Amino acid sequence: MISLAAAALFLVLSHFLIASAPLRSRLVGWLGESRYFAFYSALTLAAFAWLVVSYLRAPTLVLWEMPPWVKALVLPVALVGSILIAAGLSTPNPVIGRQGHLFDQAGIVRGILRVSRNPFFWGAGLLSLALMIVLGDIAALLAFGSIAVLGIVGSFVLDAKKSRQHKEAWHAFAATTSNVPFVAIMSRRQRLSIREIGSRRLASGFGVLLVVLSILFAPTSFLVAKMVRYACG
Repeated sequence: MISLAAAALFLVLSHFLIASAPLRSRLVGWLGESRYFAFYSALTLAAFAWLVVSYLRAPTLVLWEMPPWVKALVLPVALVGSILIAAGLSTPNPVIGRQGHLFDQAGIVRGILRVSRNPFFWGAGLLSLALMIVLGDIAALLAFGSIAVLGIVGSFVLDAKKSRQHKEAWHAFAATTSNVPFVAIMSRRQRLSIREIGSRRLASGFGVLLVVLSILFAPTSFLVAKMVRYACG
């Protein structure tokens, strides 16, 4: 459990500290933009790998057991999160790293960007929150709690960074979108277009949710956890 707590803390701190404006500018000046991006990507993958292995090795210490009706209420949140993840990964977005040139592209706010300008971040956050509620054990709180913090808090940090980098282009983009999902739609600055999101992205979202649920709740997940524990000593 100590390893899991350390991995969860490392995931959050490594992202926020390295991506912070002062340290990032120093690293970019030292490594160059391409090498910095490669270094940052490798570090993020390593942090997630550590988190996953530590989670699979951690003991199950249950704090609460949710009744079936609560799990049923949480399921739509998990589904929305999964769709945000799938659509966010496959939709052109000027907020994504090294895609700032898309701010100048007309009609870039389409599909899932009408729902949130940070769909992947919020998708990871909402799915993680749903899993924390359903699983209700300490390991899940540490592992998925770190991802939820990284996603939800990270979306606001990313907004602040992009506003400094792109200024006028950012203000125009932000005026027609929202960070928090569905806020721009509810305030009538945008409209929900299922057609623009597309059936493939919706189906991919269902797929993401099914894969996550099968890994966490299917009997094979216990076998995977035992194999990881054995391989890691």
